Amino acid sequence: MREDLETIMARDPSIHSAVEALFHSTLPAVWLHRAAHRLHRAHHRVIARALTNLARVLTGVELHPGATVGRRFFIDHGTGVVIGETAVIGDDVTIYQQVTLGAVGWWRDVERPPGARRHPRVGDRCVFGAGAQVLGPVTIGDDVLICATSLVVTDVAPGDKVVAAPAVRQEDVR
Repeated sequence: MREDLETIMARDPSIHSAVEALFHSTLPAVWLHRAAHRLHRAHHRVIARALTNLARVLTGVELHPGATVGRRFFIDHGTGVVIGETAVIGDDVTIYQQVTLGAVGWWRDVERPPGARRHPRVGDRCVFGAGAQVLGPVTIGDDVLICATSLVVTDVAPGDKVVAAPAVRQEDVR
């Protein structure tokens, strides 16, 4: 718990003390997920779901209790963050608002063998900008930066930077 507070103070410049970090908007999602994940692994799935639903109501972060999350995980401005059941997230990962680490869709997932991975596997020290979408059983290497609004559906090599196409001003909009 202390490490989570230190992580918030290190990565959010608006936080100036451990006491203030205790009231960070996404801390309940991380702490409730850690408890829910243990319950999920112990086959107490309904209680685990109840905890993550509570976290979603409190924070706007939807983090499946089956997802594996590493140490010093930080969500900033968490509203709209969705992380699926088979996602695996490394250490020192930062996620901003409206990021999805999700599946492609049920129409593809029903074709996968039972127990197959449906969600991304994320390496250490990755950053996901606002609105980034990473879909399917892709692998994101260590030290990757996925910039805001990027759509990722293929593996990303360690150290790479993924940038979405910028918006273009159109003169003749009617």
